[in-house]
Amino acid sequence: MAAEPLLTALPCHRMARYTGHHRWWRPVLGLLLLLTGLAVAFLVIDAVVHAAGPAAGMRELPDGSMRLGERGATAMGLLFIASLLPLVLLAVRWPGRRPAGTVSSVTGRLRWRWLGWCLAAAVPAVAVLALVVVLVPFDDTSGVAAEPDQWVGWSSFAVSMTVVALCVPFQAAAEEYVFRGWMMQAVGGFLHSPWFAVVPQAVLFAAAHGWGTVWGFADLCVFGLVTGCLTVRTGGLEAAIALHVLNNLLGYGLAATVVGGLTGAETAADSPVLLAVVDMAVIVLYGALVLWLARRHRPQRISASAPRPVAMPPYPTVPLPGIRVVRP
Repeated sequence: MAAEPLLTALPCHRMARYTGHHRWWRPVLGLLLLLTGLAVAFLVIDAVVHAAGPAAGMRELPDGSMRLGERGATAMGLLFIASLLPLVLLAVRWPGRRPAGTVSSVTGRLRWRWLGWCLAAAVPAVAVLALVVVLVPFDDTSGVAAEPDQWVGWSSFAVSMTVVALCVPFQAAAEEYVFRGWMMQAVGGFLHSPWFAVVPQAVLFAAAHGWGTVWGFADLCVFGLVTGCLTVRTGGLEAAIALHVLNNLLGYGLAATVVGGLTGAETAADSPVLLAVVDMAVIVLYGALVLWLARRHRPQRISASAPRPVAMPPYPTVPLPGIRVVRP
């Protein structure tokens, strides 16, 4: 079996070349694996729901789908997106022929301590956004104050938040592993400049949330650009994951406070102008805070090179006592 090629020092967006096995067709095969895996995940989740639904008191609708309720439908949607996380790791390990952890950071793993610092930076940023949303209820289209919604009650809110808290971290992390991880590295395997890796994934990330308002689309693009730049500058996905998780917890948490809030089809793409501007400002401020923390804590930004092995001769160069050396 051929020896593994030597590792080379690379920034995060170039980690597809980490082991020297990179070829043009490997990202294509990885994309096919992701799409096929998503289809399989949908069929599996749908089969589980139809098998366990009647026992849980769910009713089948005329179109053949199961009546899950708002919490069940929310959990199913979040888990479907979360299924991308193991698929990305598989795509990196199998078609990419490199350690799965290289999609997490240049160290080959998720750096939990640095993730904790990024979460600490994300808390005040998301708190400011939450304060603005609570104090200024926005209408979906015009941005003017809307009528207050009906409070669901503490017991219903607690159950909904339990579902959200269990599912959202995996869903948000999966999106980061797809866009700021696998996609950026797939492009970076061919192009050296980080901008060629950062900009396309930001646009695709915004498009994946659907088309709502121009300002909502711009807000998502800014999110993708800032988190993409942080991924390159800090050497890993931790900063992007921290902001994405807390941002989604806030969004789903606010939706869970009102009757029927979790059944809404709105996404960040539907943000009105004022909310989108505030959110973009918060994202930029978060990016500046993370870069300040990075200067203090200095997370590893470049993958470490492996030492070159010393070549050993295939036979002794000096005859040993009692041993006759026969040279080929």
